[in-house]
Amino acid sequence: MTGGHEVRILRAGDRAALAWKNGGGVTREIAAWPQGAGLADFDWRISLAEVAADGPFSAFPGVDRTLTLAEGAGMDLTVAGTRRLVDERFAPREFPGDAPTDCLLLDGPVVNFNVMYRRDRVRAQTAVVRGTLALTAQPGETLLVVALRGPAELEAAAAFDTGAGAGTAAAGAEPVELGPYDAVRITGAGARVLHTPGHAAVVRLAARSGR
Repeated sequence: MTGGHEVRILRAGDRAALAWKNGGGVTREIAAWPQGAGLADFDWRISLAEVAADGPFSAFPGVDRTLTLAEGAGMDLTVAGTRRLVDERFAPREFPGDAPTDCLLLDGPVVNFNVMYRRDRVRAQTAVVRGTLALTAQPGETLLVVALRGPAELEAAAAFDTGAGAGTAAAGAEPVELGPYDAVRITGAGARVLHTPGHAAVVRLAARSGR
């Protein structure tokens, strides 16, 4: 999907806010593939959405979506006529991005972590984790780790140190600070160790067979 091995730090402060067409909020893109792809031609797109008002979600034909509530009381969604209550933080919810979806905020604005991917091109898995665990990227895969709440620490497995303090990430050989909503994108094969006293999202992406 991406070719070669790369570890890239994606800072929350570097993201531009893109206003929704309906004025109900803004979106900040974390990463997308192909790089530079727009809303009409991405294979996958990962973002943070700040929802400030009730209203419909945009439709994305051929796209599946995994939505995780990161801040706020939640939303009362109606997806293709079926009610889907999203009121638990850090619990990924999957639904089709091309189904008509209306949103009612439960108690004020929310921030959602969004993973969108074209179902005929990409396999995507999203998990929200805490504690310490090993992550292994297979050849051709992309791993994206996002600190949703509090700091996170990501380091090369060979450099694993059980005494490392929270709030430091080692992406490769050198430690790098990861604050809230900072991300690390890993492409190609490799092993990392993730420490997170708060909550971190781990997204695993790969092209479907035959692509």
